[in-house]
Amino acid sequence: MRTLFSKWRMILVITLAAILTICAALYGVWQLSRSRDFQLFGKIIPRIETTEKAIALTFDDGPTPAYTQPVLDLLRERQVTATFFLMGVDVDAHPDETRAIIAAGHEIGNHTYTHADMTLATEDSAADEITRADNAFRQAGYTGDIHVRPPFSKKLIGLPLHLAKHDRATITWDIEPESWPEIASDPAKIAAHVIEKARPGSIVNLHVMYASREATRQALPAMIDGLRANGYRFVTVSELIALGTTPQ
Repeated sequence: MRTLFSKWRMILVITLAAILTICAALYGVWQLSRSRDFQLFGKIIPRIETTEKAIALTFDDGPTPAYTQPVLDLLRERQVTATFFLMGVDVDAHPDETRAIIAAGHEIGNHTYTHADMTLATEDSAADEITRADNAFRQAGYTGDIHVRPPFSKKLIGLPLHLAKHDRATITWDIEPESWPEIASDPAKIAAHVIEKARPGSIVNLHVMYASREATRQALPAMIDGLRANGYRFVTVSELIALGTTPQ
């Protein structure tokens, strides 16, 4: 009986160890999939190494009829050029707003066609999401470079492999005020966070296209004025990349 008990105890220990190992591996994969500064293939750019006090404001999602023009008006008033990572499906649905972004001189980036989670995307499905969005931007009249930012920065194998084969980088960010619940609902805290964390070559991730992002929209004037008072100038992602090198 004692021998049988010892055998079952050993089986239980081995099973628990296997479960813990699998859980640790899955957690590691999950962390890797959402990393801002590492991926398995190709280049990832969370910021640029430069001595110039240049910073890129980037806006994810949209465009939307309700909020695109107010944001464009604010950027025009403060003479700021930014990069909009748009969703292809929304570009097709709202061509006038897309053309307004283009006419204002801003850069357009690819945020996939349907805002799909790219964690488990195959290379073919990733290619489809990226290509369909690229085509939507071109049909709207955009002729500039198109950088890629996966939703939530989630990617593992398929998307990075596809981008690497086409010499395209994954653009992430090093400043993300909305990721902190205690900051995201307060315009003053959002602006203060960005101003405090900014450094030469930073890329700021913001969302302004939906009603739920009113705090971020309200934060923009103080954010822009504060950064400018600290000597920063605003550039697109392409302009920022041209100023320096990717952190190693």
